Parts: sequence; C-alpha cells; structure tokens
Amino acid sequence: MINKVILVGRLGKDPEIRSTPNGTTVAKFTVATDEKFTDRAGEKQERTEWHNITAWGKLGEICGQYLRKGKLVYLEGSIRTDSWDDKESGQKKYRTEIVANTMKMLDRRGDEGGGGGERGGYAPARTSGKSAPGPGAEVMEDDEDVPF
Repeated sequence: MINKVILVGRLGKDPEIRSTPNGTTVAKFTVATDEKFTDRAGEKQERTEWHNITAWGKLGEICGQYLRKGKLVYLEGSIRTDSWDDKESGQKKYRTEIVANTMKMLDRRGDEGGGGGERGGYAPARTSGKSAPGPGAEVMEDDEDVPF
C-alpha cells in the first residue's frame, strides 16, 4: 500500500514547536495550496486548501528554525487521521494531518518572511526527518537513485 503526499504551498503561520516528554521535537503548522480551475459556467475559479502539517525530530527542529508565515515550501509525507471522543458533546472527532518526512524551502534568501539560507541564495535544500519519524511512521531508504 502507498500513503504518500507531495505539497507545494505557503505557511499560514509560524510553526508551533513543542517537545515530547522524552525530548523529541514536534513542529505543527498549516500550509495553503491553491488550485485553479474552470467551473461549469466557464468561469475561472481558485480554491485554497489548508493542510495540517506535523514534523518530528530533527526535521521539526529545522522547520521551527527556518520556516515562517508566508514562506513557500515543498513537503513530502504521509496522511494520518486521528480520532477521539469530544468530552463535552460525546461526539467522535477527527483530525487529518500530513506527517512530513522531507521539506525543501523554495523561497530565495532575502524574500519577504525571513528564514535562513545557504550559498546560492536558497535555504536548506533538502531536509529529511528520518532520524525521528514519530510514532508509527515507516522509515524508508532514500530513493535518490530512482531514475524517474
């Protein structure tokens, strides 16, 4: 089975950084993606979708250090849905999020919104959270050698 998500979008706010009791860093933030389409009447439309993102371990630390509201990012990860019973209403609640395992900053250094950078005008080119992927996450080998 495959559970893989690839997004390119902008952060809705600065990441919220927390640590688990054992010291693992967790970054949570939202990313907006835009879709342009033509409706049935032939009118051009645009729809924005907001995605909840979680990054664990070293990747979470880097997201907290470099990402800021409005920054353009490339993310890879998997979809996870959690459920719980609401204490007040007793209803079952759901939250779907993307657990990121790769992040690339796409804004050039010096673009509005801050953030660090490397030579060549770009912030960290590729960051992978394989060191601490979070509970239940599957660790896969790097597929840089795949020809497609």
